[in-house]
Amino acid sequence: MPRRIHRVNTIVAEPHANIAPMNTLLHIGCGPKRKEHTTRAFNTPDWKELRLDIDPTVQPDVTGTMTDMSAVASGSVQAVFSSHNIEHLYPHEVPTALAEFLRVLDNDGFVVITCPDLQSVCALVAQDKLTEAAYTAPAGPIAPLDILYGHRPPMARGNLYMAHRCGFTQKVLRGTLQAAGFAAVATMARGYTPFFDLWALASKRERSEDEMRWRWRTSRKQTDPCRWAPWKPPSTTTPRPTPPPAPS
Repeated sequence: MPRRIHRVNTIVAEPHANIAPMNTLLHIGCGPKRKEHTTRAFNTPDWKELRLDIDPTVQPDVTGTMTDMSAVASGSVQAVFSSHNIEHLYPHEVPTALAEFLRVLDNDGFVVITCPDLQSVCALVAQDKLTEAAYTAPAGPIAPLDILYGHRPPMARGNLYMAHRCGFTQKVLRGTLQAAGFAAVATMARGYTPFFDLWALASKRERSEDEMRWRWRTSRKQTDPCRWAPWKPPSTTTPRPTPPPAPS
């Protein structure tokens, strides 16, 4: 039974006071990793990490799933980091999880999501390289088959949490976040060795493109070349999608 986590109040500094506000980062699907394995921006004293995972053996602060984070109070975190998690959901579960991401963020909050880039992986499949190593990770050789369906060795040992049940291209990930109710979204694709991944930055409130670019530069792990797709303001003639209701 997950324990209830109460909202961590930020410290509001008086003018000229030598006290910095503390931000809370919700690290979703953390596994054994901690904030030093997230991004350079989060790996600073300015961020307090709250770790959430479905597997109690990795000793998270909160044991739970992406689709039910009721142990985390609404509006209680300033950022959410989710690395290679959403592909483990069934397609119909993705809107529920994103509604939870949106719910726990405060009004100025944002989410950073990374997941496999199916477009670049499928290019390897089209070259008949389904089972050939696309790159070598610390866990061993990773083939397109592993990127599409989940890493085979741990699943063979019984860890079915590693199975992949859905996937995204850059266009689909961006549209999915917009449909979930995020007001500003920017994405990039690293469709080359050793990455084959997508990155998304999504803000709960509307932000200018300059704000998004600044946040993007400070939220990523590194500044390698990428196919940048900036957020565009919604058309005034096209209604924004209605976000899915938050889980009861």
